[in-house]
Amino acid sequence: MRVPVLAYHAVNIAGNDYAGNDLVAFAADLRLIDDLGLRIVPLHWVVEQLTGAAERDLGRCVALTCDDGSAFDFHDLVHPAHGPQRSLYHCMLDFVAERGADAQPDLHLTSFVIASPEARERMDQVCLAGLGWMGEDWWRDAAESGLIAIENHSWDHNHPCLETPGVDGMPRGSFLDVDNHVRAEAEIAAATRFIEARIAPRPTRIFCYPFSHVPEYVHREYLPQFGHEHGMTAAMGDGAMPVTTGADRWNLPRYICGWHWKSTEALRGILAGS
Repeated sequence: MRVPVLAYHAVNIAGNDYAGNDLVAFAADLRLIDDLGLRIVPLHWVVEQLTGAAERDLGRCVALTCDDGSAFDFHDLVHPAHGPQRSLYHCMLDFVAERGADAQPDLHLTSFVIASPEARERMDQVCLAGLGWMGEDWWRDAAESGLIAIENHSWDHNHPCLETPGVDGMPRGSFLDVDNHVRAEAEIAAATRFIEARIAPRPTRIFCYPFSHVPEYVHREYLPQFGHEHGMTAAMGDGAMPVTTGADRWNLPRYICGWHWKSTEALRGILAGS
């Protein structure tokens, strides 16, 4: 197994070209992946292969993810500066309409969402346009679509825009401060419970570290030893390399759009090297 996992942020909209818009990049990348003869598969297939829960042929495969759980993951919306935007979900439907369902029969996207309604509302007001882009109304429809899985991106991202300290007096702005059991339970297990209550009976089983910050306590102790509490089977970081058979299940690597690649040709090079 040698599977590149690609990550997007649908709210990264600074224009309407590839380099400045992750939605535009995602649509182009679907076609590039298909043109290269690679197969898009669900991220949970990669995790199941890694953990021995399933055995599939994952040769020449790619998995797709997106972070933060904005409404742009699922809904077409109008950006106040850059106009109408096609959601990640509808980009996938456009791809299927253009190339046929047989082109990528396992087409799938994993969306890592933030659980806390208060944190999401604060992020929407302070960091975005204050237009309700961080709601949860679409989670169930997305999970039921068969094209998107809803997974765990923590309780509140421990985001710097939050006005009060986190649990146990945790300072804001870095996920590295999740350094004990009380903080880890509040950020990960509480998020699992909240998300699963909204997408039941579907579970959430994969965690994604906010800011790609990997706290030593969470990585080495909480995730491996407290599965009965948080329910996770793997966790995603960055790392900029493919997921291989010997990868660390609690810090799986990804390539992040706009950071590890900013053009079709750069992604072509990543995929060719993988």
